[in-house]
Amino acid sequence: MEVANLVASETTLSESLSVSAALAVLAGIAASDAACCAALGERSRSQDHHDAETLLARITPGGPDAANCLRRLIDEKDNAHYGLSNISQTTLMSLLRQGEQLLSFAERVLLR
Repeated sequence: MEVANLVASETTLSESLSVSAALAVLAGIAASDAACCAALGERSRSQDHHDAETLLARITPGGPDAANCLRRLIDEKDNAHYGLSNISQTTLMSLLRQGEQLLSFAERVLLR
């Protein structure tokens, strides 16, 4: 997330916005996996990242909200990683927020 935020703050080039968005998505996925491993002793191994939302939602407290954050990130994953369309500044800011929320959630779960 640190690098995603750094890239976002350095430029407004569409390629850099996509890089920042892709990093936010990856950070959110990693944070979700960490939270699931710590709280549930498992993580999703599915090729479909949306399957991890179900596991994340089982964590209490806060799992359903975290699952919503992950869903928003995953919904933009292909755009961010493969450039199917340009990532707007507004979308990027939303993805950065979702990633930060997932990181904070994972930290709270890990510190229990």
